[in-house]
Amino acid sequence: MNKETIRKLAQYDTPTICNAIELFEFQPATAGFMDGRIKSVFPELPPMVGFACTAAFRASAPPSGADAYGSLPQQLEKYAGLPGPAVMVFQDLDDPPVAATFGEVMCTAYKTYGSAGLVTSGAGRDLLQVRALNYPVFTGSTICAHGYCHILQIGSTVRVGGLTINHGDLLHGDANGVTKIPLDIADEVPDVAAEVVTHEKIVLDYMRCPGPKTVEGARDVYKEVGAVFQKLRERVKRRR
Repeated sequence: MNKETIRKLAQYDTPTICNAIELFEFQPATAGFMDGRIKSVFPELPPMVGFACTAAFRASAPPSGADAYGSLPQQLEKYAGLPGPAVMVFQDLDDPPVAATFGEVMCTAYKTYGSAGLVTSGAGRDLLQVRALNYPVFTGSTICAHGYCHILQIGSTVRVGGLTINHGDLLHGDANGVTKIPLDIADEVPDVAAEVVTHEKIVLDYMRCPGPKTVEGARDVYKEVGAVFQKLRERVKRRR
């Protein structure tokens, strides 16, 4: 994985990345992405691309050791082993969440050390301050207090939005949600995504062009695009 691949992946929205991944038939079409519980807090920001830096989180009872801030250096140390920018990924062990996983201080620290964004199954706060950082965050709720927040099991396997995430997994997220890009095909996904955009444009151009539209015209254009996508799918599968 190199910086150029990350840059190329960031040029596409997350649905396009998902469409490209599906063509590889690497996994079921219903797998590999977070469900509707995880939403972009700042959908106007560009796509987030980076490697998962995982941790479990709890806020319902006082910690036996360090609090969230005390664990920050350990998390930042984990950045060194990643092949690119970190995406902080938290599984909130409290169900339902009782306090915020992140706020201004934590997000400022993460971004300062090169993090591309944050995803949590818990809640967030300080949203105006975090928005000013242009730091993408994904969560399911907002809670104004941090409770007894503390971080557990840094680098562990977590489950967020129905998706199992390992430390080092490659993630892509935007206004539409968050998906995981299989590392085995990550270098190829941007080129396939470019072809997806080109082929979809055939339908869009027909629908947007002036003049009357007919059912026959729609049938013809969808048939053309279907054949093109089938050839792309077969070519992608052969490359694997």
